[in-house]
Amino acid sequence: MDQLSDCPATPATRPAAPTPAPTPAAPSRRGVLTGLGLAAAAPFALGARQGRPSTVDARGTRPDDRAPGDSAPVTRPTVLHNASLALTMDPALGEGPLGLVEHADVLLGDGVITAVGTNLPRPPGTKVIDASGKLLLPGFVDVHTHLWQSSMRGGCANSDLFGWLADCNRATFPRITPADMYRFVRLAALDTVQSGVTTLVDWVDAIPYDTTVQYVRALTDTGVRFAYAMFQAEERAELLTRAKRELIDPAPLASAQIATHAARAIEGLNRVHWEIAQDLGVMLNSHVLERAEQRADDPIGVLGDIGALGPRLLMNHAIHLSDAEIDLVAAHDVRAAHCPLSNMRLASGVMRLSDLGRRGVKVGLGQDGGTNDTSDFFTLMKTAIGLQRARSLHADVFPEVQDALRSATLGGAEAIGMADRIGSLTPGKRADLIMIDPATLNFAPRFDWVSQIVFNGRPQNVDAVFVDGRPLKLDGRLVGVDTERVVREAEAAAGRLRHAA
Repeated sequence: MDQLSDCPATPATRPAAPTPAPTPAAPSRRGVLTGLGLAAAAPFALGARQGRPSTVDARGTRPDDRAPGDSAPVTRPTVLHNASLALTMDPALGEGPLGLVEHADVLLGDGVITAVGTNLPRPPGTKVIDASGKLLLPGFVDVHTHLWQSSMRGGCANSDLFGWLADCNRATFPRITPADMYRFVRLAALDTVQSGVTTLVDWVDAIPYDTTVQYVRALTDTGVRFAYAMFQAEERAELLTRAKRELIDPAPLASAQIATHAARAIEGLNRVHWEIAQDLGVMLNSHVLERAEQRADDPIGVLGDIGALGPRLLMNHAIHLSDAEIDLVAAHDVRAAHCPLSNMRLASGVMRLSDLGRRGVKVGLGQDGGTNDTSDFFTLMKTAIGLQRARSLHADVFPEVQDALRSATLGGAEAIGMADRIGSLTPGKRADLIMIDPATLNFAPRFDWVSQIVFNGRPQNVDAVFVDGRPLKLDGRLVGVDTERVVREAEAAAGRLRHAA
């Protein structure tokens, strides 16, 4: 669902953004784009931890296998040995469009996938993780979320988008302190990691810089790969360049995007955001036509007028596109995020995913924060399929099972311009992958494992999660995380919010 923005609070736009802490006077637009006049500041040590135990487990993980938040590469080679099935998402590696490999070994080293095959030779000292009976596939790529919204889970249950924005989003977001923002984001990030997400895109509205520090720190401490899509009003736009330089660039698993909400009423701000995105060499990330009423904002027309239509534009939701607009985004290779669970929850409509798929538009799946409710990518895939079947009354409509799996992995990586690094088990890509245990009451017995991943899988089937070759989850448990403490601190933060209301 959409966040706040500086659009006027009309049914066709967004409520006003919360007012950040005072900042120095705004520089000229060219000053924003070049970063001139910014105060020099040393990068924050985002990954530094105090009193963190070494990552040691029953499988023999040694201290050189990083703990979450550490930035040193994993130097010890690791092999995931004898998986019953690997879904590599690379047809060159195995059978069919998903590149299926049975009895697969996947060799990891220096944070990358070094080989995929059967009975692979191992370098001396290789750590062996027994994957017998398990399924391997690339980690899920969540292309649109708002992790801070864990602060109001289950809230505004009977509201549409505009009711949610007014009664939950706008009522909560401005009151979260920097310290409590860390706690809410940390809770949600760990939850999404344990469900199999290895990369996420977090769209974050205008917040004070000290809150941004805590937000990025929470993501970095979790160990997930992330793109931080940041929004600011024009008079504070210099904070976008500053945040990228001081917070994002020093974090090895982080990248930046510029967030906006395309609307004719704030076309000038949209243009500034696009110019900054170009200057920084990052994607522009915009909410587009989540509700039919937002057609009055003319978001596609605005994005075209500012020159943003192209592969560096990610559109979130894009539910109410016309035929002509679908043709336009397809012709310009615009990318899109589909958030089916949130769209149902907020009565926003059903994305024309089948039409976009036929035109070759690159679409990834997004959990969309608090209105997703589940942190469950399996349900997300299943719902993406089910909505199109219900809409068309045909079971063979796009996306089919293999399409949904691809959208959750390599398709998501393509949508955010990271397919050269993640999204498949292709040797040379970063070692972001998950291991699924099918020997459970909800999954067994074997019939069609590929379909069962989508239709029967649940987060509890995710036995292991690796990001950059580092285990974040093993044997069904998060590594080096005191989950009871994380929950306890988030509960205390929520209590402070309720008390302050």
